Amino acid sequence: MTETITLPEVEEQEVVFEDVESDVPWVVVVWDDPVNTMNYVVHVFQRLFGFSREKATKLMLKVHNEGKAAVAHGTKEKVEHDVNRLHAYGLWATMHKDR
Repeated sequence: MTETITLPEVEEQEVVFEDVESDVPWVVVVWDDPVNTMNYVVHVFQRLFGFSREKATKLMLKVHNEGKAAVAHGTKEKVEHDVNRLHAYGLWATMHKDR
């Protein structure tokens, strides 16, 4: 004897998984170090980020006087790239989520 089971009809729904992580802004932080000169740091900021000399100098002074400065922001992938470029120039940089 076989039994027939009837399943209820169910509407299909599209499930969308959002990448919440990529929506969160990330920040590049440059830290003060005893190795690089102030002029060199200004040069790197201008070259990598296209900052004016004035803006690059302000950020360099913030790094020097306060120990760190946020110099860029964006998606996780962009910020990782910026940190790697800063490392290639010998600067100490990290990234974190902006809250």
